[in-house]
Amino acid sequence: MLLMNSNPHSEGQIDCTVHGAVLQICINRPAKRNGFTPKMFRELGESYTRLDDDPALRVGVLCAAGDHFTAGLDLPTIAPLMKRGEKSVPLGLVDPLNLGMEGYRRRVKPMVVAVQGITYTLGIELMLAADIVVAAEDCRFSQLEVQRGIMATGGATLRMAERAGMGNALLHLLTADVFDSAEALRLNFVQKVVPAEGLLPEAMRIAEQIAAQAPLAVVATRQNVLKAVEHGPLVAMHDFIPVQKTLSNSEDVAEGVRSFVEKRAARFTGT
Repeated sequence: MLLMNSNPHSEGQIDCTVHGAVLQICINRPAKRNGFTPKMFRELGESYTRLDDDPALRVGVLCAAGDHFTAGLDLPTIAPLMKRGEKSVPLGLVDPLNLGMEGYRRRVKPMVVAVQGITYTLGIELMLAADIVVAAEDCRFSQLEVQRGIMATGGATLRMAERAGMGNALLHLLTADVFDSAEALRLNFVQKVVPAEGLLPEAMRIAEQIAAQAPLAVVATRQNVLKAVEHGPLVAMHDFIPVQKTLSNSEDVAEGVRSFVEKRAARFTGT
């Protein structure tokens, strides 16, 4: 169980804590299994934007208070927006689902996600929109929109197929079944499965290890991988020479060389 603010707002809230260069972002509405309200969506977008805009922050860790990551949308509060075709995250912010929709920013810095217990619908889409996912052994996953008469529109129809293949994606998208962490690992939806008590420590360990690397190189590497996935390897390959040229002229590369020669840990500044 992850604990943050012990008396959250009735509509839930997103709590942020800074740990060095890591921004820990906590979904906090455990009494309702962290079901998302418009307020929570807005605050999550603000938190992701804070991560990208603060030069002192290098990596984000998304986690959740209580025994469950999230049961998904709080439909009574979200349904009116859906009927009007409105989004819950205000325009101009970083979109936590990273879909590249018009009017929204795409996240630049890495995001690690720690999921536990019930991780349904939006929970799966948030973790697939991130970069690295650590799951507790007790996770239960379900993309159950078809059971409610709606379609998953947060990226599941895109990313589940990209990670696991069309057949595996449709198996879970069309049956609305519940599957476990072992299946999520098999399908490449998560990268590590750990005991529940070690969930946040492992996610933070990974984030801190990323934060210790050269920030410009981390961002460039992530962006190139994303471009290869979304636009194909030939498009991404065209960035190799210009990006490497830019990085090679950075202070971080000079520091990397100095630290190698002096046999010490590098002290990168992101410049």
